[in-house]
Amino acid sequence: MSGTFVGMPAFPKAAREAVHDKTLRGNLRHATHTIRAKRAHAVAEVSDWAALREAGKRIKDHTLRHLDDYLVKAEGAVTAAGGTVHWAADADEANAIVTRLVQETGEREVVKVKSMATQEIGLNEALEAAGIRAYETDLAELIVQLGRDRPSHILVPAIHRNRGEIRDVFAREMSGWGRPAPEGLTDTPAELAEAARLHLREKFLRAKVGVSGANFVVAETGTLVVVESEGNGRMCLTLPETLISVVGIEKIVPTWRDLEVFLQTLPRSSTAERMNPYTSTWTGTTDADGPRAFHLVLLDNGRTDALADEVGRQALRCIRCSACLNVCPVYERAGGHAYGSVYPGPIGAVLSPQLRGTASEIDASLPYASSLCGACYEVCPVAIDIPEVLVHLRERIVEGGQVVRGGNKVVLQPAKGHAAERAAMRAARWAFSHPGALRTGQRLASRTRRLHPRTLPGPGRAWSGTRDLPAVPAEPFRDWWQRTRGAGGPPSSDAAGTPVKDEGRTKGEDGDR
Repeated sequence: MSGTFVGMPAFPKAAREAVHDKTLRGNLRHATHTIRAKRAHAVAEVSDWAALREAGKRIKDHTLRHLDDYLVKAEGAVTAAGGTVHWAADADEANAIVTRLVQETGEREVVKVKSMATQEIGLNEALEAAGIRAYETDLAELIVQLGRDRPSHILVPAIHRNRGEIRDVFAREMSGWGRPAPEGLTDTPAELAEAARLHLREKFLRAKVGVSGANFVVAETGTLVVVESEGNGRMCLTLPETLISVVGIEKIVPTWRDLEVFLQTLPRSSTAERMNPYTSTWTGTTDADGPRAFHLVLLDNGRTDALADEVGRQALRCIRCSACLNVCPVYERAGGHAYGSVYPGPIGAVLSPQLRGTASEIDASLPYASSLCGACYEVCPVAIDIPEVLVHLRERIVEGGQVVRGGNKVVLQPAKGHAAERAAMRAARWAFSHPGALRTGQRLASRTRRLHPRTLPGPGRAWSGTRDLPAVPAEPFRDWWQRTRGAGGPPSSDAAGTPVKDEGRTKGEDGDR
């Protein structure tokens, strides 16, 4: 994935710095609360939302199970329609393909539609190294590019910026990339949008090569689909003479009928709209309109490895709506940069470690970047059980160690720093399988409860540093049950139906449990 994030610290360290940025937290709180309130209203309008959600889940699961067949079908359909299909195993191969295709046109600049896949592989940096300049045309991506920043949200990459900051970026940087910002530019949305429009218009009219991703690829016809709200995508997809689309292999849907489900759920979950203002579809090339040459680069880059994981593969259902980010209490406070990936928030915490492996400090920490509250699962339009995948990845990291990807091989290396945790789990397993030892340990813990420390020593200090240790009850549950209930069951009432008072339960003891 993108070299932009190489060297990022573990999530706890990055998040600790982010939460002290009051401006960042204010920007995030205002934006996420606004978006999720609008989304809730848009979803409430649909009486069969639960059925659409289940349909989306089943379509995606079916497609992933038969992905090899649908990819071959899509390749045949794209080729028959006049396009050319390229297969890229990883980021380096994809970047090399796109760079070569641009160089063959003789051009030295490209215009881009917002694309998570091209950010994932660091395409802009690869093109720049080859002397080719890539211009982002989505408004938020333009802000990020001009500000030499990193995206922090799937849908709104510049969500961490407020209007004043955006005005300053435009005034300071636009002239170095093309048409300068107007004199006296204010921070009103209309003026900022007009400045971006004037700046980008000359690029749309001049560019001979366009680069895009795709929200969906319809296998039966080879049709690609891009949904957006600004119209910049339509300009990039129709005006250039050559169009190159980099698309993850999981973006396939079998038929147009399947596409209909997602064109209902994606707009409402992402932008809280009934439908996107611009839904662009194209199938190959035509002599009468649009680009004369079309290239589709199908990107793996860790997706096949994720597909092999029966629990983790559900992350590949993701349609990049960003609803999970907008309800996540961790993302709201830490922001997107702390995740060290172009995929921030809950979906990034389960997707990035599977695509990149967990050899780096940041990737090994991402499955722990969650409170497991489940809000992400509740809003996901394709029912990805993100908490389940998070727990699964935590278990894999602790038990299996680091996941290192090399070519088509996945190698498990011993984990560093988890030896104490593994030893504790083995000890717990032994204790729970020996009832006598467990009973003795519980009684000993209860009798020495006043001597217990408030924090754990050694490796456990990191855990207890942010949590209260649970209080040990004055009496083990087993002993209390035997004393108050015995072998005859709970004393609920006597023969006359009068409730029997439980003399063995005191308020203090009950509270301890």
